[in-house]
Amino acid sequence: MDRRHFLKAAMLGGAAASLVTKEASAQSQPIQTSARIVIIGAGAAGTALANRLVRRLEGAKITIIDPRPDHLYQPGLSLVATGLKPAKYVVSDTSAWLPGGITHVTEKVASVDAETKTVSTETGETIAYDWLVVAPGLMLDHDAIDGFSLDMVGENGIGALYAGPDYAARTWAAASRFTEEGGTGLFTRPETEMKCAGAPLKHTFLIDDIARRAGNAGKMNMVYAAPQSSLFGVPIVAEKVRMLFEDRGVSTMMNRTLTAIDASAKRATFANGTGTETVDYDYIHIIPPQRAPEFVVQSGLAWADKWTDQNWVECDMQTLRHLRYPEIFALGDVAGVPKGKTAASVKWQVPVVEDHLVAAIQGLEGTETYDGYTSCPLITRIGRAMLVEFDYHDNLTPSFPGIIAPLEELWISWLMKEVALKATYNAMLRGKA
Repeated sequence: MDRRHFLKAAMLGGAAASLVTKEASAQSQPIQTSARIVIIGAGAAGTALANRLVRRLEGAKITIIDPRPDHLYQPGLSLVATGLKPAKYVVSDTSAWLPGGITHVTEKVASVDAETKTVSTETGETIAYDWLVVAPGLMLDHDAIDGFSLDMVGENGIGALYAGPDYAARTWAAASRFTEEGGTGLFTRPETEMKCAGAPLKHTFLIDDIARRAGNAGKMNMVYAAPQSSLFGVPIVAEKVRMLFEDRGVSTMMNRTLTAIDASAKRATFANGTGTETVDYDYIHIIPPQRAPEFVVQSGLAWADKWTDQNWVECDMQTLRHLRYPEIFALGDVAGVPKGKTAASVKWQVPVVEDHLVAAIQGLEGTETYDGYTSCPLITRIGRAMLVEFDYHDNLTPSFPGIIAPLEELWISWLMKEVALKATYNAMLRGKA
């Protein structure tokens, strides 16, 4: 299924759940194999791949390792953090999405031994593999912000929507008070790579819009603070965001990295390249640095010469295959590629890994490639969004050229984010979209 048909399916909402991809519908008889396949992580990437593999392979022993009982629809956290959806909207049962006939190990991974081809869990269980897919997601390094802890979220003007549905709901508790009472709002993002780089912008836009709708725009001093020199990784999108911020009176503090907060004084400290500076706030939204799980670097799977503070899995940017261990693939947020930490990216990465893994089992070479496709329905106000799609080279790759302009605030783009995307996401989990 190409991107155009993928997004058309999203616009059909619930109908997307019944779609079957062109690849799946065209499959011949399942391939007979006794291969042992281990997937680390039962998030969007691992679950989607597992569902596709059980239809492609017969006789394979597939094991998925993940201790989390809940599956989180992470694209919905921004909506929870602005009061547009309840916390339960993003929560479902992990096991409900997994296919029958596989083994689900509900433990944390402690290490991978790529030489002996084994995965060890924290309880000491050792699982051998012929093929390994590393898709555990990423870790939120809240401890990197001095003075901050998650128990502060929702109080004293502190928000942190990334931490999960309960924290997203508590974020709205703090943010809603801010939209009523006014003051200075600080909206931050980390220096590291991060999942859905548009999320801090969405939160900024939505809180501003909610305050305006309440007639409180005159009370607000909105400040977006980021370590980068640009508002978005794609230059043309960054310029559009700059123009929208200017139009709505949102100030920016670029090249600033949040390093600490004083919750009692409501004061934030930023590193600015030459030293530090402090800013008083009434509301602050914190997105911490994001890194690969510790076992990735401890097991020698991470890049040695790039992202050394973040430890993403070393892999080929087009095939997602490990460069030193050909039996290993990276998938989803943990993959060490220049773009691609979104659910939409997962949708296009999973068939690539499937293709190369299944081909390798047969002694063949895969042909599918990942071009860095990333999609961000960038909400700019309630009822309006920009459907931004791009690739590794920052080229805009609109799925509906001439129909949906990627840099226009449109109702249809909002509808796809707020209504239709979840149905398509669920179909993806089942390996059917």
